[in-house]
Amino acid sequence: MVIINSHIYPVSSAPIESGWLRFEGGKIVSLGGMDEFAPVPGEETLDAAGKNLFPGFIDDHCHLGMWEDAIGFEGADGNEATTPCTPYLRAVDAINPMDRSFREAAAAGVTTVLTGPGSANPIGGWWTAMKTLGVRVDDMVIEQEIGMKFALGENPKRVYHGKGVSPSTRMATASVIREALLAAGRYMEAQQKAANDPKAEKPKYDKECEALVPLLRREKKAFIHCHRADDIFTAIRIGKEFNLDFVIVHCTEGHLIADILKKEGVKAICGPFLTDRSKFELKNLTPASIGVLVRAGVPCAMCTDHNVIPEQFLPLCAGIAVGYGLPWEEALQSITLRAAEIAGLQDRIGSLDPGKDADLVLVDGDPFSPYVHPDKVFVGGVEAPARPIPGVTE
Repeated sequence: MVIINSHIYPVSSAPIESGWLRFEGGKIVSLGGMDEFAPVPGEETLDAAGKNLFPGFIDDHCHLGMWEDAIGFEGADGNEATTPCTPYLRAVDAINPMDRSFREAAAAGVTTVLTGPGSANPIGGWWTAMKTLGVRVDDMVIEQEIGMKFALGENPKRVYHGKGVSPSTRMATASVIREALLAAGRYMEAQQKAANDPKAEKPKYDKECEALVPLLRREKKAFIHCHRADDIFTAIRIGKEFNLDFVIVHCTEGHLIADILKKEGVKAICGPFLTDRSKFELKNLTPASIGVLVRAGVPCAMCTDHNVIPEQFLPLCAGIAVGYGLPWEEALQSITLRAAEIAGLQDRIGSLDPGKDADLVLVDGDPFSPYVHPDKVFVGGVEAPARPIPGVTE
């Protein structure tokens, strides 16, 4: 198929005022200005008539499919709050792509999400990067184990204080993480020694250590949930101590320490901010935070934290951030190419470049406006159904 007469926002390069984009087999083949367009006989053509064409939007932090829509305990599979260290758990074994929230996300132009465990545990388990269109999670996955979820701050201490066990303080939460990584380091060293020395004994299999070794080798990312500035600094401290490739998730008080985060080379996933200040560590929450961070030179993506903010409102969150000082172009980056870069998926998604997935959002207007909805969305070249209205179009 080829889309013609569209205002194209490749994101990785300057916009094309009036252009065409061709995709085939789920991939973008070529694009350019209408002045150089050469039609192919018999090719399916969509005349966009001056509408805007964007890459599919990306949410770098949500829990889509982990807590199902309009369901209580039966659909709550995001927190294994029975023991504080569960790095061996995998989101892919809990995600239900039949949850209607996936359809709502795709219809809104959100074509890729990183989803996984919540923040009850200091170490929660593996996150998954996946597309939002499909019925079988195995067919939707981009990377099954994109990174490990860690959590600092109020959530772990509240959960385990309520059980009367450790960790019930920030000290203990950090200690759980540190001890697990230290154990994984010793395990990795023993594995290496056994591989190099036939006389050395191979360590007994340890599921926690096995899960954490890829982080110590910097083969996988650490996504660290933290809101308050002191928790962000703890995350940086642990990240540096173990040489982790880490990303700060939420970064709610990041605007208070933006210059330090820039010096430390921190990457952040900001949000959600279309919500109330539901706990103490959110007292300084503001939609202005991501703009302050971006102006300071901190690479930032944006997130909904679905189900906190429904996934389909990711573009609206970008618009709200623009209203609080984030440049429009940076808002677009934060849910496209910058989000892909922070996730390590920039070779496949995030911009309209030949060879990348044909994740496309065609909009008649500003995609960040509350009054505008995509005319068409393609996920891997497949058109997503129109946005459902619960009870009417399901």
